[in-house]
Amino acid sequence: MLTLDDWRPRRWRVALIAHDARKAALAAFAGRHREELAGWELLATAGTGEALRQATGLKVRTVLPGPMGGDAQIGAEIATGEIDALIFLREPLAPQAHDPDPAPLLRLADIHNVPAVTSLAGAECLTRALAPERVVAPRRSVMS
Repeated sequence: MLTLDDWRPRRWRVALIAHDARKAALAAFAGRHREELAGWELLATAGTGEALRQATGLKVRTVLPGPMGGDAQIGAEIATGEIDALIFLREPLAPQAHDPDPAPLLRLADIHNVPAVTSLAGAECLTRALAPERVVAPRRSVMS
């Protein structure tokens, strides 16, 4: 759980989950932000964690697959203060019958004041917030 004093450079504990249709997008995101993510403690459901390892070589601790209780395991870590942030890329247009309802997990994040994002844009913002010292300023034009 984050407090007002927690916004300082440290080893962040971030949970990552992606529905099947979003695993490739999360892997591409992780590849772009590999340097930042390599300094964090990453936790993921089994399928997401394996996709991230294969795409990036990052060290990722995994729990059960989401439909087998992995979401609940991550929820328990959120509730006990073991997770600082959650990135959950879900497929909003094609709900999966085998996927658990993400609402309870997101509710736990809200209850325990854990930032949770469900889109790539949110993941970009969260990464910049947790690793501001690594954000590179855009190049300026040298036109006179």
